[in-house]
Amino acid sequence: MPPCRDSAAVSWTGVPSPRRSASSLATTAPHQDLRRAPDLVFLHNPERSLPGTPRDAREKLGAACAVLEDAVTGGLCGAWGIASWDPAPLATVLDGALPAPSVLMVPAGLLAGIATLDAAQTLAEQWQLGMEARWGMSPFGGSTNSAVWEAVDARMFLQPEHRGASRAQAAFRAAYLLPPVATVAVGSDDAEHLRELVDALHLNANEATVRQYRKLLRDHSRRQRA
Repeated sequence: MPPCRDSAAVSWTGVPSPRRSASSLATTAPHQDLRRAPDLVFLHNPERSLPGTPRDAREKLGAACAVLEDAVTGGLCGAWGIASWDPAPLATVLDGALPAPSVLMVPAGLLAGIATLDAAQTLAEQWQLGMEARWGMSPFGGSTNSAVWEAVDARMFLQPEHRGASRAQAAFRAAYLLPPVATVAVGSDDAEHLRELVDALHLNANEATVRQYRKLLRDHSRRQRA
């Protein structure tokens, strides 16, 4: 498991117009506030801005990726990635011609649906992304204080010897397997909370239980469609 790390990352929401160049992005880029070029720029939720037909969607997404590649080449950022709350639409338009991001970030954890888990795997495989390029986000669905974490004891996803951990730690550790990712992005101004999550990286997950959970998600999805 990777250590906790800090990096400068910013996000663009939606898909930039094909007419928008990397130099025009620079006029609104936040590197002046960061006092350096960001390590990583995310294209956030491009699925929300794609046109209806797969061909048009593919062309627009490709143009946006090209803009971000130019931004990397021009030194405006170190790398670019895609962060998607709903990666399933992206998986339907992806082809081998689209530039590959340095990072793909999707919702991860016990609240991620099977469509998200399957789409994340499809995108990572088609882009040939290594494990280090696969990131998760929102492992708690917004808050560890949500009622769902009182109702669900995530410690069942840990090996027996580690079930003395907190429920938040167990849910965080499980997020690295749903879908398989190398990094999980979290945000907090509570140092104790972050320390608790860092300690969770040393816990051993019960991968058989995780596989069974994925099967239950898939079976439930099939029953809903029937």
